[in-house]
Amino acid sequence: MNTDWEWDDTLFLGSASYYRRGRLPYAPGLADALAEILALDGRGRLIDVGCGPGTVALSLVDLFGEVVGVDPDSGMIAEAAREAAGLGVGGKTRWVRARAEELPAGLGTFTVAVFAQSFHWMDRELVAATVRDMLGSGGALVHISDLKTQTRGVEDLPYPAVPYAALEELVGGYLGPVRRAGRGVLPHGTPGGEAVVFARAGFTGPQRHVVPGGQALERTSDDVVAGVFSMSFSAPHLFGTRRDDFEADVRRLLRAASPTDRFSERLPGTEIFVWRKAPTAAARA
Repeated sequence: MNTDWEWDDTLFLGSASYYRRGRLPYAPGLADALAEILALDGRGRLIDVGCGPGTVALSLVDLFGEVVGVDPDSGMIAEAAREAAGLGVGGKTRWVRARAEELPAGLGTFTVAVFAQSFHWMDRELVAATVRDMLGSGGALVHISDLKTQTRGVEDLPYPAVPYAALEELVGGYLGPVRRAGRGVLPHGTPGGEAVVFARAGFTGPQRHVVPGGQALERTSDDVVAGVFSMSFSAPHLFGTRRDDFEADVRRLLRAASPTDRFSERLPGTEIFVWRKAPTAAARA
Protein backbone atom coordinates (compact mmCIF):
# COMPACT_ATOMS: atom_id res chain seq x y z
CA MET A 1 0.00 0.00 0.00
CA ASN A 2 1.76 3.11 -1.25
CA THR A 3 0.69 5.50 1.46
CA ASP A 4 1.89 6.98 4.70
CA TRP A 5 -1.42 6.10 6.38
CA GLU A 6 -1.17 4.79 9.93
CA TRP A 7 -3.88 3.15 11.97
CA ASP A 8 -5.53 5.20 14.71
CA ASP A 9 -8.31 4.46 17.14
CA THR A 10 -10.91 6.54 15.31
CA LEU A 11 -10.99 4.18 12.31
CA PHE A 12 -14.46 2.83 13.16
CA LEU A 13 -15.38 5.35 15.86
CA GLY A 14 -19.15 5.44 16.29
CA SER A 15 -19.78 2.67 13.74
CA ALA A 16 -20.35 -0.28 16.07
CA SER A 17 -24.04 0.34 16.72
CA TYR A 18 -24.72 0.42 12.95
CA TYR A 19 -22.61 -2.55 11.97
CA ARG A 20 -24.87 -5.52 12.57
CA ARG A 21 -27.88 -3.92 10.92
CA GLY A 22 -26.06 -2.19 8.10
CA ARG A 23 -23.57 -4.77 6.84
CA LEU A 24 -24.72 -7.50 4.50
CA PRO A 25 -24.41 -10.93 6.13
CA TYR A 26 -22.03 -13.55 4.86
CA ALA A 27 -23.51 -16.22 2.62
CA PRO A 28 -25.68 -18.80 4.42
CA GLY A 29 -23.76 -21.98 4.94
CA LEU A 30 -20.48 -20.38 6.03
CA ALA A 31 -20.47 -22.18 9.39
CA ASP A 32 -21.39 -25.51 7.82
CA ALA A 33 -18.67 -25.13 5.21
CA LEU A 34 -16.00 -24.40 7.81
CA ALA A 35 -17.20 -27.27 10.00
CA GLU A 36 -16.70 -29.66 7.10
CA ILE A 37 -13.44 -28.17 5.78
CA LEU A 38 -11.78 -28.08 9.20
CA ALA A 39 -13.48 -31.14 10.71
CA LEU A 40 -14.73 -29.10 13.65
CA ASP A 41 -16.45 -30.99 16.43
CA GLY A 42 -17.37 -28.49 19.12
CA ARG A 43 -13.96 -28.62 20.78
CA GLY A 44 -10.85 -26.51 20.34
CA ARG A 45 -10.41 -22.76 20.50
CA LEU A 46 -11.11 -20.06 17.91
CA ILE A 47 -9.58 -16.59 17.80
CA ASP A 48 -11.26 -14.01 15.56
CA VAL A 49 -8.74 -11.21 14.94
CA GLY A 50 -10.46 -7.92 14.15
CA CYS A 51 -13.77 -9.42 15.24
CA GLY A 52 -15.88 -6.27 15.05
CA PRO A 53 -19.22 -6.87 16.81
CA GLY A 54 -18.67 -10.64 16.72
CA THR A 55 -20.41 -11.31 13.41
CA VAL A 56 -18.30 -14.29 12.37
CA ALA A 57 -17.16 -15.43 15.81
CA LEU A 58 -20.73 -15.82 17.04
CA SER A 59 -21.82 -17.65 13.91
CA LEU A 60 -19.12 -20.24 14.66
CA VAL A 61 -19.57 -20.45 18.43
CA ASP A 62 -21.19 -23.91 18.38
CA LEU A 63 -18.18 -25.36 16.54
CA PHE A 64 -15.66 -24.68 19.33
CA GLY A 65 -15.22 -25.10 23.05
CA GLU A 66 -14.16 -21.47 23.41
CA VAL A 67 -14.27 -18.43 21.13
CA VAL A 68 -12.08 -15.34 21.64
CA GLY A 69 -12.69 -12.13 19.72
CA VAL A 70 -10.05 -9.40 19.54
CA ASP A 71 -10.72 -5.88 18.30
CA PRO A 72 -9.22 -2.46 19.13
CA ASP A 73 -12.56 -0.63 19.06
CA SER A 74 -14.30 -0.52 22.44
CA GLY A 75 -17.71 -0.07 20.81
CA MET A 76 -17.26 -3.22 18.73
CA ILE A 77 -16.20 -5.24 21.77
CA ALA A 78 -19.20 -3.99 23.77
CA GLU A 79 -21.59 -4.89 20.93
CA ALA A 80 -20.07 -8.37 20.65
CA ALA A 81 -20.42 -8.97 24.39
CA ARG A 82 -24.06 -7.82 24.36
CA GLU A 83 -24.89 -10.06 21.43
CA ALA A 84 -23.16 -13.05 23.03
CA ALA A 85 -25.11 -12.53 26.25
CA GLY A 86 -28.35 -12.28 24.29
CA LEU A 87 -27.59 -15.55 22.54
CA GLY A 88 -26.78 -17.24 25.84
CA VAL A 89 -23.16 -17.95 24.92
CA GLY A 90 -21.44 -15.46 27.19
CA GLY A 91 -19.86 -18.28 29.15
CA LYS A 92 -17.91 -19.68 26.21
CA THR A 93 -16.91 -16.39 24.59
CA ARG A 94 -14.34 -13.80 25.52
CA TRP A 95 -13.97 -10.34 24.01
CA VAL A 96 -10.61 -8.59 24.24
CA ARG A 97 -9.99 -4.98 23.36
CA ALA A 98 -6.55 -4.98 21.79
CA ARG A 99 -4.83 -4.34 18.51
CA ALA A 100 -3.75 -7.38 16.56
CA GLU A 101 -0.20 -6.10 16.86
CA GLU A 102 -0.43 -6.58 20.64
CA LEU A 103 -0.95 -10.33 20.33
CA PRO A 104 -0.33 -12.89 21.76
CA ALA A 105 -1.48 -10.91 24.82
CA GLY A 106 -1.42 -14.02 27.00
CA LEU A 107 -4.40 -15.55 25.20
CA GLY A 108 -2.89 -19.00 24.77
CA THR A 109 -2.97 -21.48 21.91
CA PHE A 110 -5.73 -21.85 19.33
CA THR A 111 -7.03 -24.42 16.88
CA VAL A 112 -8.23 -21.90 14.30
CA ALA A 113 -7.58 -18.21 13.68
CA VAL A 114 -10.02 -16.20 11.55
CA PHE A 115 -9.56 -12.90 9.75
CA ALA A 116 -12.87 -11.74 8.27
CA GLN A 117 -12.23 -8.69 6.10
CA SER A 118 -9.91 -7.28 8.77
CA PHE A 119 -6.36 -8.31 7.85
CA HIS A 120 -5.75 -5.31 5.57
CA TRP A 121 -5.93 -2.91 8.55
CA MET A 122 -3.01 -4.55 10.36
CA ASP A 123 0.76 -4.76 10.29
CA ARG A 124 0.32 -7.87 8.23
CA GLU A 125 3.80 -9.36 8.37
CA LEU A 126 3.97 -9.03 12.15
CA VAL A 127 0.44 -10.27 12.80
CA ALA A 128 0.69 -13.27 10.46
CA ALA A 129 3.91 -14.44 12.13
CA THR A 130 2.49 -13.94 15.61
CA VAL A 131 -0.75 -15.77 14.86
CA ARG A 132 1.18 -18.66 13.37
CA ASP A 133 2.96 -19.08 16.70
CA MET A 134 -0.39 -18.95 18.51
CA LEU A 135 -1.77 -21.92 16.57
CA GLY A 136 -1.31 -25.44 17.83
CA SER A 137 0.09 -28.25 15.72
CA GLY A 138 -2.00 -28.62 12.60
CA GLY A 139 -3.77 -25.33 13.28
CA ALA A 140 -5.48 -23.38 10.51
CA LEU A 141 -5.69 -19.72 9.57
CA VAL A 142 -8.89 -18.81 7.72
CA HIS A 143 -9.17 -15.64 5.63
CA ILE A 144 -12.79 -14.74 4.83
CA SER A 145 -14.14 -12.06 2.50
CA ASP A 146 -17.04 -11.25 0.22
CA LEU A 147 -16.60 -12.66 -3.26
CA LYS A 148 -15.69 -9.64 -5.37
CA THR A 149 -15.84 -11.26 -8.80
CA GLN A 150 -19.57 -11.73 -9.20
CA THR A 151 -22.32 -9.53 -10.61
CA ARG A 152 -25.26 -9.10 -8.24
CA GLY A 153 -28.08 -7.56 -10.23
CA VAL A 154 -31.63 -7.17 -8.93
CA GLU A 155 -33.48 -8.26 -12.06
CA ASP A 156 -36.79 -9.97 -11.21
CA LEU A 157 -36.65 -8.66 -7.63
CA PRO A 158 -39.51 -6.49 -6.35
CA TYR A 159 -37.69 -3.28 -5.38
CA PRO A 160 -35.01 -0.97 -6.80
CA ALA A 161 -31.32 -1.54 -6.20
CA VAL A 162 -29.51 0.37 -3.49
CA PRO A 163 -27.99 3.42 -5.26
CA TYR A 164 -24.42 2.75 -4.12
CA ALA A 165 -22.74 4.94 -6.74
CA ALA A 166 -24.86 7.95 -5.77
CA LEU A 167 -24.18 7.32 -2.08
CA GLU A 168 -20.45 7.19 -2.73
CA GLU A 169 -20.66 10.46 -4.62
CA LEU A 170 -22.55 12.04 -1.72
CA VAL A 171 -19.89 10.89 0.76
CA GLY A 172 -17.23 12.40 -1.47
CA GLY A 173 -19.12 15.68 -1.60
CA TYR A 174 -18.95 15.91 2.18
CA LEU A 175 -15.53 14.38 2.89
CA GLY A 176 -13.59 14.96 -0.30
CA PRO A 177 -12.61 12.69 -3.19
CA VAL A 178 -9.88 10.77 -1.34
CA ARG A 179 -11.03 7.92 0.86
CA ARG A 180 -10.95 8.76 4.56
CA ALA A 181 -9.68 6.30 7.15
CA GLY A 182 -9.51 7.42 10.77
CA ARG A 183 -7.52 10.63 11.01
CA GLY A 184 -5.82 9.95 7.69
CA VAL A 185 -6.64 9.11 4.09
CA LEU A 186 -6.11 6.09 1.83
CA PRO A 187 -5.40 7.47 -1.64
CA HIS A 188 -4.42 4.01 -2.93
CA GLY A 189 -6.87 1.89 -0.96
CA THR A 190 -6.05 -1.02 1.32
CA PRO A 191 -3.42 -3.62 0.42
CA GLY A 192 -3.96 -7.01 -1.20
CA GLY A 193 -1.55 -9.86 -1.83
CA GLU A 194 -2.35 -11.74 1.37
CA ALA A 195 -1.02 -15.00 -0.09
CA VAL A 196 2.55 -13.72 -0.14
CA VAL A 197 2.29 -12.54 3.46
CA PHE A 198 0.86 -15.80 4.77
CA ALA A 199 3.36 -17.95 2.88
CA ARG A 200 6.25 -15.86 4.15
CA ALA A 201 4.94 -16.24 7.71
CA GLY A 202 5.14 -20.03 7.50
CA PHE A 203 1.71 -21.14 6.29
CA THR A 204 1.04 -23.67 3.54
CA GLY A 205 -1.82 -23.56 1.06
CA PRO A 206 -4.23 -22.14 0.52
CA GLN A 207 -7.31 -24.19 -0.05
CA ARG A 208 -9.96 -21.95 -1.65
CA HIS A 209 -13.66 -22.48 -1.08
CA VAL A 210 -16.69 -20.41 -2.11
CA VAL A 211 -19.98 -20.43 -0.24
CA PRO A 212 -22.58 -19.45 -2.87
CA GLY A 213 -24.45 -16.20 -2.53
CA GLY A 214 -27.16 -14.66 -4.69
CA GLN A 215 -29.98 -14.92 -2.15
CA ALA A 216 -32.51 -12.09 -2.37
CA LEU A 217 -32.58 -9.62 0.49
CA GLU A 218 -35.00 -6.80 1.24
CA ARG A 219 -33.53 -3.63 2.72
CA THR A 220 -35.09 -0.48 4.16
CA SER A 221 -33.71 3.05 4.18
CA ASP A 222 -32.76 2.57 7.83
CA ASP A 223 -30.74 -0.50 6.86
CA VAL A 224 -28.94 1.41 4.11
CA VAL A 225 -28.20 4.38 6.36
CA ALA A 226 -26.77 1.98 8.94
CA GLY A 227 -24.64 0.45 6.20
CA VAL A 228 -23.21 3.84 5.28
CA PHE A 229 -22.29 4.67 8.89
CA SER A 230 -20.79 1.19 9.41
CA MET A 231 -18.01 1.90 6.91
CA SER A 232 -14.60 3.23 7.90
CA PHE A 233 -14.67 5.79 5.06
CA SER A 234 -18.03 7.20 6.19
CA ALA A 235 -17.91 6.62 9.95
CA PRO A 236 -20.15 9.06 11.84
CA HIS A 237 -17.35 11.07 13.44
CA LEU A 238 -15.88 12.05 10.06
CA PHE A 239 -18.80 14.38 9.37
CA GLY A 240 -18.38 16.41 12.55
CA THR A 241 -21.11 19.00 12.97
CA ARG A 242 -22.49 18.13 9.50
CA ARG A 243 -23.43 14.58 10.47
CA ASP A 244 -27.18 15.28 10.68
CA ASP A 245 -27.10 17.19 7.39
CA PHE A 246 -25.35 14.28 5.73
CA GLU A 247 -27.88 11.76 7.02
CA ALA A 248 -30.76 13.97 5.84
CA ASP A 249 -29.21 14.10 2.36
CA VAL A 250 -28.76 10.32 2.36
CA ARG A 251 -32.41 9.82 3.21
CA ARG A 252 -33.53 12.28 0.51
CA LEU A 253 -31.44 10.38 -2.02
CA LEU A 254 -32.96 7.06 -0.91
CA ARG A 255 -36.53 8.40 -1.06
CA ALA A 256 -35.93 9.54 -4.62
CA ALA A 257 -34.56 6.11 -5.54
CA SER A 258 -37.41 4.18 -3.90
CA PRO A 259 -40.50 6.05 -2.65
CA THR A 260 -41.71 2.81 -1.03
CA ASP A 261 -38.64 2.81 1.27
CA ARG A 262 -37.74 -0.68 0.09
CA PHE A 263 -34.68 -1.88 -1.80
CA SER A 264 -33.70 -5.24 -3.23
CA GLU A 265 -30.24 -6.69 -3.01
CA ARG A 266 -28.52 -10.03 -3.52
CA LEU A 267 -26.07 -11.41 -1.01
CA PRO A 268 -22.50 -11.77 -2.22
CA GLY A 269 -20.88 -15.15 -2.11
CA THR A 270 -18.31 -15.73 0.61
CA GLU A 271 -14.73 -16.61 -0.31
CA ILE A 272 -12.71 -18.71 2.13
CA PHE A 273 -8.97 -19.30 2.02
CA VAL A 274 -7.65 -21.91 4.45
CA TRP A 275 -3.95 -21.84 5.34
CA ARG A 276 -2.31 -24.54 7.43
CA LYS A 277 0.46 -24.02 9.92
CA ALA A 278 3.59 -25.47 8.38
CA PRO A 279 5.69 -27.63 10.74
CA THR A 280 8.91 -26.10 11.99
CA ALA A 281 12.24 -27.63 11.13
CA ALA A 282 12.48 -28.98 14.67
CA ALA A 283 9.05 -30.56 14.46
CA ARG A 284 9.87 -32.15 11.10
CA ALA A 285 13.06 -33.58 12.58
